[in-house]
Amino acid sequence: METTEPRPPTNVSANATVSGEGNEDIPSLNTMPNHSSSPKMTAGPTASDPQPMDTSEPVNESQPTSETVPQAAAASTADPAPPPPRKRRRRKKLFTDMISTSSAASGLRVLRPHPKPSTAYSYSYSETELVDEPNDGKPHILHRRRGGSGGSSSKISDLAKEVDIEALIAISVGFPVDSLTEEEIEANVVSQIGGAEQANYIVVRNHILARWRSNVSVWLTKDHALESIRAEHKALVNSAYYFLLHHGYINFGLAPAIKEIKLKPPEGAPKANVVVIGAGLSGLVAARQLIFLGFKVVVLEGRARPGGRVRTKKMRGDKDDIVAAADLGGSVLTGINGNPLGVLARQLGVPLHKVRDICPLYLPNGRTVNPDIDSRVEVSFNKLLDRVCKLRQAMLEEVRSVDVSLGTALETFRQVYRVAEDPQERMLLDWHLANLEYANASLMSKLSMSYWDQDDPYEMGGDHCFMPGGNETLIRVLAEDLPIFYNRAVDTVKYGIDGVLVHAGGQAYRGDMVLCTVPLGVLKKDVIQFVPDLPERKREAIERLGFGLLNKVAILFPYDFWGGDIDTFGHLTDDPNTRGEFFLFYSYSSVAGGPLLVALVAGDAALKFEMMSPVESVQKVLEILKSIFSPKGIAVPDPVQAVCTRWGQDRFSYGSYSYVAIGASGDDYDILAESVGDRLFFAGEATNKQYPATMHGAFLSGMREAANILRVAKRRSIVPAERSNSAALENGDIDRLFNAPDLTFGSFSVLFDPRSTDLESNAVLRIALKGEKSGAVGIYLYGLIPRKQVIELSKVAGDLDRLHMLTREFHVRLVGRKSLSNMAESLLTVIRSSRLTNLS
Repeated sequence: METTEPRPPTNVSANATVSGEGNEDIPSLNTMPNHSSSPKMTAGPTASDPQPMDTSEPVNESQPTSETVPQAAAASTADPAPPPPRKRRRRKKLFTDMISTSSAASGLRVLRPHPKPSTAYSYSYSETELVDEPNDGKPHILHRRRGGSGGSSSKISDLAKEVDIEALIAISVGFPVDSLTEEEIEANVVSQIGGAEQANYIVVRNHILARWRSNVSVWLTKDHALESIRAEHKALVNSAYYFLLHHGYINFGLAPAIKEIKLKPPEGAPKANVVVIGAGLSGLVAARQLIFLGFKVVVLEGRARPGGRVRTKKMRGDKDDIVAAADLGGSVLTGINGNPLGVLARQLGVPLHKVRDICPLYLPNGRTVNPDIDSRVEVSFNKLLDRVCKLRQAMLEEVRSVDVSLGTALETFRQVYRVAEDPQERMLLDWHLANLEYANASLMSKLSMSYWDQDDPYEMGGDHCFMPGGNETLIRVLAEDLPIFYNRAVDTVKYGIDGVLVHAGGQAYRGDMVLCTVPLGVLKKDVIQFVPDLPERKREAIERLGFGLLNKVAILFPYDFWGGDIDTFGHLTDDPNTRGEFFLFYSYSSVAGGPLLVALVAGDAALKFEMMSPVESVQKVLEILKSIFSPKGIAVPDPVQAVCTRWGQDRFSYGSYSYVAIGASGDDYDILAESVGDRLFFAGEATNKQYPATMHGAFLSGMREAANILRVAKRRSIVPAERSNSAALENGDIDRLFNAPDLTFGSFSVLFDPRSTDLESNAVLRIALKGEKSGAVGIYLYGLIPRKQVIELSKVAGDLDRLHMLTREFHVRLVGRKSLSNMAESLLTVIRSSRLTNLS
């Protein structure tokens, strides 16, 4: 909701629109890589169109360990000759475990045949084949000669380089170097963990992944993948191809060829019905993938728009002569190598703008910070962080349960080592602390010293980029053709053995499974009632994890007065309590379509900011800009329009993005991602341990849960909720089945699913209720229950205690014969068919 102030102050143009974005719009996801000690910018002096592999293949990540610091210029009141602005580089992610050329050539079995030309792909392949393992027990590569002699070493070298490149691409996407992911292990991609089969699978998987990444606009078929792999290894290709396909690593996105296939449900009845709560990035991605996998999907969104915490606002002047697109939510694509959002941009033909790493800092009086002091404080700040890392390592080795705030630890070391005692040095240190609070959307006093940066090892490499026109470009296309019901705020989710029932906007939606993608802030507020309650383990994780706040002031000016050669600049304050107030400015002129500046508000200042009026906030920003540019003889014009965010007051998020609070750890992200009873699933950035607080983390979590739902549906053989069972058994058939139950105890009889001995597989339970006087059976009650609960139930003495456990602890719904669920009816039919087959 935007609220326009009726009387702006005299030095804010009366024609300017100043508004506050309240409880309709959502705060920004972490728009930079988490936990850096300086603004996390990347090199890129000009806006550029990414090359074909820019968004998929890693680049050389090595950077100089130090940079030449410009000499300090003589300070003057007007600062006529400011020193060159200092470059601030984010920490680079190094692949220290990278496969070496020698290991690739001697330790992996490469399975390539003669390459076949493909009309869809331009990709070069080495001509190698798998040979039997020699006596040394190690798999070796054999190169195929086309004639002549010599050249084998160079071909093996070329092959090794190709394998290394493909491994780099796989690593950039998140796969380990020489092992399987947990998802791959759960999917049984190989028959045995470790050994030659696994090594071969990894090579094949990396090859298929790299091949699709070479042309993300085309649907990669299994036949295309087989073109470069020998036919006898078809099983490995099948395993790798379908894993990558179902888990959303290949053939995803917004290219026309891919969209056409993705939104065309497979023939036959749907696997199950899924209710998706939330049309943010994770919900949209999951919905599209689930439809492709054969599920019937409905998406419930509380807002009147899709996107969740990704929100682009079109700003304009009164005469529409000046326009710009402002990302009020997630804005920067953080690390483009392997980033699925980079793939979407390539598919849409959107040229990404690399965020330049030059970020000048200005003192409260508008003068440029002395570069020597700037460099010295930055080095000292990084040393403080290093000392904290050594301290926490010692603490974790001795007492794993001890945790303190990162702010307390840093301040203690600052005092001990007497860092930043000079006033200007202290202002600079406070600026770095504000930047750290921005990266984590939290106060330093709330961040866990032990685990605040637990996701650093997974950080995606590559440039940080802006998307021209705003990230809503992606959202708009992702939401196309999806069954989304807007203005449906969910208040209750009931889940159990018979399916799920979701209440939203005065209506009820029944399904087999439900995927909840609401932000962690909503879960913390208990806005949605879960029946039964969420497991205690999950409730505790929700409580432990932090959900912080970042706010923005977006201002559209009549022209760009700050210059187009930088994308960021910072402002220092002499008050530590307001260090996060408008401490960093983003220039969006090169991508927004108009002269747009966005000022960030982080830490404690972000909380206080929500109590200020929008006009007061804009006035403060203008004062800062005038203090910087007026001494240079540059006039700051009145704004055309301004928008202030209020993400903490937004009832659909109650904050910005997650962080690891004191007492929490990365494990809590995994706990939050756990499904409940194979009915209730969770996605969103706060369920992604590797990439929390990022847009791509939300995207990947949606893909993860779509694959998880598919795995559960296959195991449980779920029958869609609204389908009637045309093969329903008569009462006499059921009686005959229960005359020979698989298990009996007291008045309880059980029939197990004959297709599986899995403890999670279903069973049909029947309870015989007898008359008090006659002792004869008066009525039967039925229920659907997992095998493992049947076993627990059989260990309880007495029917009354069993009933209590069944209804109070297991929440099993007991019904009469005519009220049996479709799933129970389907299982009974399977049991009957199985017994008839055995008799024959």
